[in-house]
This record gives sequence, C-alpha cells and structure tokens, in this order.
Amino acid sequence: MRTPESALCQPRPQGSPRPVWHRLTIALLPLSLAACAVHGPRPTVATPVPPQWQAPLPHQGSVVELGRWWRQQDPLLAELILAADSVSPTVASAKSNIEQARAARAAASAALLPTLDASASVSRSRGAVFNRMVPPATTTAQLGLQSSWEIDLFGGAAASRGAEQQRLQGSQALWHSARVSVAAEVATQYHSLRACEQLLAVARADAASRAETARLTDLATKAGFQAPATAALAQASAAEGRSAATAQAAQCDIDIKALVALTALPEPELRNKLAKSPTAAADTRSDDTLAPVISVPAVVLSQRPDIFNAAREVDAAHLDVGSARAERYPRLSLSGSIAGNRSRTDGVSQRYNTWSIGPLQLTVPLFDGGASAANVEAAKARYENATAQYRGSVRQAVREVEEALVNLQSTADRSRDAAIAADGYRASFAGTEARYRSGLASLVELEDARRTLLAAQGALVNLQRERRVAWVSLYRALGGGWTADNTEGPVAGNAPKTSGPVN
Repeated sequence: MRTPESALCQPRPQGSPRPVWHRLTIALLPLSLAACAVHGPRPTVATPVPPQWQAPLPHQGSVVELGRWWRQQDPLLAELILAADSVSPTVASAKSNIEQARAARAAASAALLPTLDASASVSRSRGAVFNRMVPPATTTAQLGLQSSWEIDLFGGAAASRGAEQQRLQGSQALWHSARVSVAAEVATQYHSLRACEQLLAVARADAASRAETARLTDLATKAGFQAPATAALAQASAAEGRSAATAQAAQCDIDIKALVALTALPEPELRNKLAKSPTAAADTRSDDTLAPVISVPAVVLSQRPDIFNAAREVDAAHLDVGSARAERYPRLSLSGSIAGNRSRTDGVSQRYNTWSIGPLQLTVPLFDGGASAANVEAAKARYENATAQYRGSVRQAVREVEEALVNLQSTADRSRDAAIAADGYRASFAGTEARYRSGLASLVELEDARRTLLAAQGALVNLQRERRVAWVSLYRALGGGWTADNTEGPVAGNAPKTSGPVN
C-alpha cells in the first residue's frame, strides 16, 4: 500500500478524481504557511543563562549548600538563616506563586489535548392512548463517550503553554530571590546585634571606669584635696556613663527581639545560643576575616533571580504576542462520539451502538469589532514593557553591585586607620588617667580623653559592622553569591569556591 506521501510522487491517471486527503491538504496549505508568520523571531534581549544554573538556581537549589555557605562565616548565623527561611511569609508566598504557575502551565498544556466526556442517561416513556388501547412503556438507557479537539493550527495554544512555562521558571527564581532576601535580612540583623554587643561592652567598661573615677574623686574631696565642683563633675560623668550603657543594652534587646521575629525561635533559646556563640566575645580590634574583593565576573549578574525572572517575562510576553495573533486566524476542530443504547419494551430488549466522527469544522473569524487586533496590540505593549523592565533590572543590578564593591573597598581602606586611631587614643587615655591619679592632670582632661577614646572605639565597631553589611549587600546584589573559580584573586569574604549562591 502506498502512503499519502508516496502517492504525491506518483503520476495520477488522466481524468481520475483526486483523493480526499489530497484536496484537504491543498485546502489547508495556505493556513499552514500563515502559521509561520504568527510568532515572528525569538526575542534577543534576554541574556543567556550561564551553564551553572540548574533548576534554575545556583547551588542546584540545595538547602545543604545554604548552611554550608553561611557556616563559613558563622555557624550560628547559618542556623538562624535556616530557621528564618522555614517560617518566612515571603518564602511561603513565593512557594505559593510557584504552585499557581505550575497549575497555569498544566491548564495551558491541556488546551493542546482532546477532551473526553462520559455521559449516561435513562428515560421511560409511553405513547398516546389510541382507541382505548394503552401502549406499552418503553425504557431507554444510553452510555456514551464524547470527544472534541481544537487542532492548534497556528500554534496559539503552544505559545500559551510556552509562556506559562517561562513564568513558572521565573516564579522559581523569585522563590530563590525570597530566600536570598531572608538570608540577607537575618545576616544584617545578626551583624547589627553583634556590633551592639561590642558597643555595650565598651559602654559598660567606660561606665565602670567613670564610676571608679567618681569614687576616688569623692574620697579626695572629703579629704580636702579636691574642690566640690570637681566631685560633682565626676558624679555627673558616672551618671552619663551608666545612662549610655543602659541605652545600649536596650538597643541590644531590641535587636534580639527582631531576630526572634525573623526566626520564630523562643527568646530564651536564642539568648542561650548567642551567649554560647564564640563571636560573643569579639573585641573591637580590626576585622581581617573579610578578604578584599579584587574582581567579580560580570556574567554572574545573569544569575540574579530578578534578572532571570525579567528575562523569562520577556520570553513569555513574546509568546503571548504569538498567541494573540493566532486568535485572528481560522480555527479547526474535530469532534466525535460513541454510545451504547438499550431499549426495553414489554420485556423485549434491544441493544444497538452508535458512533460518529466529525464534523471537522473550520471556523473563520470575519468581524469582531477590532477586538482581536486590539488584543495583539496590547500583547505587543506588554512585550515592550517587559523588555524595558528587563533592561532596567540589569542597570539596577550593576548599580547595586558597584555600590557594594565601593563600600567594601572603602571600609577596607579605613579599617587600618581606624584601628591605629583606636590604639592611639587608648594609650593616650591610659597616660592621662595615670597623670590624673598622680595629681598631674585635671578631671576635665581625663574626661576629654575618655570621650575621645569612646568615640574611636565606637567608630571602629561601626566600621566593622558597615563592612560586614556591605559584604551582605554584595551577596544580595549578586543573587546570593558567585563562582570564584574563574576569577583572579580572592573574592569578598570567606566565600567558598562553590557553584554560586545559597538557597
């Protein structure tokens, strides 16, 4: 038997009619050619995704890598981030968006398939009475299947499915973005708390020193060696020191409560973990644990979840244009049914089956008041908007990365000078205090030296906090990290040379 394709190549006898399939193919050929113009060229604005993207998340979406990445910096911080990730409403909302996008993709895929419905019916009837003769009752039962299929001639349904697939991938990236945001927020709050603890230690040491100075001054005043005004100044200085320490302790309590809200850990448990953490005993010396950033590869910007999602939106909007265009072209549908019937009259049963294929229906849109053309224009406008949003996301990403790099470099350059200044003011205060106790310096000189030292120590702690926050900002600006294997020199912080951001 020859196939239709082989029959096309064989000569047809003179005067013989053309096969039905041949006439149908010729009739549908213009429609098939028109389908090539529905979608148009693929958009080129989207940046290609780097090979290390999987799922499409760096670190292959592994939760284990999340803890491992942050554990390089602080084991407790990694634990707090995982706790916050499990209770974050932002992450939960992102997960919900993924499920919604997956359901939308399934619905779009179903439009490409035939539908199949089952039907069942039972009826009982009796004819009209004629000449006082009552006709017998008839019971009829039917069970059947009905199917219909709209053939996707111009790829409109396929385009809709492709658009939903792109949006699903974008929602997965936004889920990763939510997790990166939660990690960055917890890390920032954690570093703020640690800085607050260091400032509290400085404030308490200063308050204790002022209290001791006030005690010695009071004894000297009672012995007649100091004026009462000097004693009053010493008491005022001690009160000021206690007030500053109390305010600093309150700020630390506020930071702890903020961490409780982020992680949902009981406050006593969190305080116990913080007390046992090795970093609780950190001093105000220069922080050398964060290596300077030498370079960051530009390609890592394409792994930012917001840029990845913006690129997927461009692709989805392009496919939506094709889907809207397909609505302006003819539609071809095919239906069919099969049914089994049973009729019973006066104990006599009859069975018979029916089936049908068709009609094969071609619907050609003629006039809709311009609705379909308006839908195409609206889809084009959405595509242009998605393209603009994508370009804006790239520019914003470059800005955020460069700002984070500038802040990191600035804090690195200032760290050495800040440490030298703090050491110098510490030595100056120690000398002034020794001279005061020997009667060679006034209490005013001592208090001036104390305030200068306190300001230098506070500035050093705040600089360390600023440096760590800048590192967290770089982590967030790069979508959670990057591959360091192909860069020259160390990268920011103690980042391990793994395949990208945490999850």
